[in-house]
Amino acid sequence: MSQDIRDFVTPSCDLLALGEPTHATPVFAEVRNELFAQLVDRGFRSIALETDRVAALVANDFVQDGTGTLDLAMSEGFSHVFGVVEANRRLIAWMREYNDNRPPEERLSFHGFDTQTENTSAPSPRPYLEYARDFLGLDVDIAGTAGDDERWSRTEAVLDAASSPGATAEAYRLRAIAAELLAALRSRKPEPATDGWSRAEIHLMAGIDLLRYHRQCAEPLEPHERYAPLVATRDAIMARNLLDIRAAEAGRGRTLVFAHNLHLRRQASTMHVAGTETTWFPAGALVAPLLGDRYTFVATSLGRSEAIALEEPEPDTYEGFLQKHVTTAWGLLPASEVPSASVRTDPTPRQGYFPLELGILNDADAILHVRG
Repeated sequence: MSQDIRDFVTPSCDLLALGEPTHATPVFAEVRNELFAQLVDRGFRSIALETDRVAALVANDFVQDGTGTLDLAMSEGFSHVFGVVEANRRLIAWMREYNDNRPPEERLSFHGFDTQTENTSAPSPRPYLEYARDFLGLDVDIAGTAGDDERWSRTEAVLDAASSPGATAEAYRLRAIAAELLAALRSRKPEPATDGWSRAEIHLMAGIDLLRYHRQCAEPLEPHERYAPLVATRDAIMARNLLDIRAAEAGRGRTLVFAHNLHLRRQASTMHVAGTETTWFPAGALVAPLLGDRYTFVATSLGRSEAIALEEPEPDTYEGFLQKHVTTAWGLLPASEVPSASVRTDPTPRQGYFPLELGILNDADAILHVRG
């Protein structure tokens, strides 16, 4: 049983995916911090979290050269309430300290690879498109076309096709504007000495992604049919973001990506939403075939947790086996060494815990088990 993630990093791996089975406890983010510190010694120079890619630019500014404050990095540099996770705060503070007095090529960088969407809302694309327009110095009325931001961000715009602006004439006009902005940006020579071009592209792609997401929201589907294409759209965006991050970081070093197991696995993910089984291809399933042996997936599991009232697993379950064989607080072992077992049935939806099952084991190169 290993406590060193470096034992599972092959020479070919440049994107190491570390999952977590639930967002409801910070223990996996705490272990992630320890593992990332080990990986820095193995040539890793960046980390990507399941948080908004545009917002993460604020956190990375602080990490890179101390722009702003730690408080600002946490309040504006994270989405999906991950900015209040103390382990994330310690990660950003440690990365800033590590980078202090180091040359740019040796500094660690922080990325988000998620979209701006929540389960029941998605913001207006207006500010993202306007950022790119302003960088390009063009005179295009985006606000007048987009209208009030609230018409995009309200819950009904995601849950009710009739209330969605995603298929309106204004939305189609915004997509045309976005295409023109992208063509103009791609025809302009990037300036490596500054990150202005890169930031404009990240903002513009975020605006295009939101238009795509809102277009899906406008599809006249039954309530139980709406979730699958939306989560599939989100994961497709996450996959593209991961590939873009790797392209940007390729000359500097390897990348650790940290997100839910369901986003990083190599095959289709399934979850129950509103009584319906929903299946889609997650980011890992889209990225892994393109990267081949450059992609490594470490799935995680949890034995018990007082924080989310998760009890000791039954001995005949996967977690039961791991509880017996992991003798320290947490441990890593090859996925192939975990024998067939039962899937635990005691977790409840409010715990947000997705138990280990055969599909995840077959997708994973290694399992990290936290005893709890």
